[in-house]
Amino acid sequence: MRIGVVGTGYVGLVSGTCFAEFGVDVVCLDTDQAKIDGLENGVMPIYEPGLDDLVEKQVKAGRLSFTTDIKVAMKGADAIFIAVGTPPRPEDGHADMTHVHQAARDIAKNMDGYTVVVTKSTVPVGTAREVEKIIRETNPDAEFDVCSNPEFLREGAAISDFMRPDRVVVGTDSKRAEDVMRELYRPLYINQTPIVFVSPETSELIKYASNAFLATKITFINEMSDLCEKAGANVQDLARAMGMDGRIGSKFLHAGPGYGGSCFPKDTLALAQTGQKLGAPQTLVEQVVSVNDQRQKSMATRIIDACGGDVKDKTIGILGVSFKPNTDDVRAAPSLVVIPALQEAGATIVAHDPVAMEEAEKQLKNVSWKGNAYEVADKADCLVIMTEWNEFRGLDLARIHDAMNTPCLVDLRNIYTIDDMNQRGFHYVSIGRPALDRQISSLKAAS
Repeated sequence: MRIGVVGTGYVGLVSGTCFAEFGVDVVCLDTDQAKIDGLENGVMPIYEPGLDDLVEKQVKAGRLSFTTDIKVAMKGADAIFIAVGTPPRPEDGHADMTHVHQAARDIAKNMDGYTVVVTKSTVPVGTAREVEKIIRETNPDAEFDVCSNPEFLREGAAISDFMRPDRVVVGTDSKRAEDVMRELYRPLYINQTPIVFVSPETSELIKYASNAFLATKITFINEMSDLCEKAGANVQDLARAMGMDGRIGSKFLHAGPGYGGSCFPKDTLALAQTGQKLGAPQTLVEQVVSVNDQRQKSMATRIIDACGGDVKDKTIGILGVSFKPNTDDVRAAPSLVVIPALQEAGATIVAHDPVAMEEAEKQLKNVSWKGNAYEVADKADCLVIMTEWNEFRGLDLARIHDAMNTPCLVDLRNIYTIDDMNQRGFHYVSIGRPALDRQISSLKAAS
């Protein structure tokens, strides 16, 4: 089989490369010549573990190539995937469909026989029908079908997610398009991956509903962590016991500074807006969006309180600025809210992230970027773990302690234990855990 992929961002590049690994001939298209030149020279436009090696392998095998010419991408293609960005519009937060609609028009003008047009981007419900309308208006003689095929890729684990997904969702009303998609995903079907065929509208909503539900789990456990702090309970123990219930599950029950990234903030907002537009308000999702916004803002207050209520002229060290580990993505990351709030309160910020500093520097001003955690800790009045990168889990805490002006550590990811940090002489603040956890547990056991 042969496919084209419009867009070499996160979804397009990962999907195209993984399809090539399945043995499909793939041409990835982008209008950015510099990005295509970089890819042809092995320079990845995104950070994703293992992607550079897989791209190199598929290019050498002759199954993966890159172009700025849509005619090349579409020539002989069984399917053409639209994997362009749909960022929220600044004026109202609605998904910006400009690139999707333009891709549809470009595809229509360059049809080369029957083609399945696949919307891979995360798009509002009704987009597949709109893409079909645009193509028919642009090229009435075109022979094609449109289907929806949402992605469920986690940044930092995207290749594994594509190769071993929980399910594949395809939205189409066409048996011919269904046959093409079945053949394209046949390697996964052989491995007994469920392939769910539904209507285009259902497919588009599945993506939003899935992300909104996961965002709701995160928001729920974050609110429970606040209750745990007031009640003298431990949110990690609570989440562990909850997760043992098969109806609930343990994933996404980790208290922290709030969700971020390219998907959850955008998709929860889009689902809420869709509900309002169609007269079926998603009040729970609307509340999740509101609570998460407040959650991120409250983290700055938590850090200021840990510093005695005032950070003016104090140096705050930040470990991790990406919204999660194993990615350079800082979109909607808690760091983008917390750091400016601390600066506004008078703090000087020093920070380190293993891969996201270049991206963060585009959005965060007056931050002194350091080469490692120990440089960040040097003469800091407070150290904040914002992102749970593995390299922050095994720090030389004695070295950190001695380097700081004041051994104050705010752990927004709960990667250290309270007892250990207290014994090492830190003023240690975490999420949803009582400061005297051991003593409380001992008293309960004695009674």
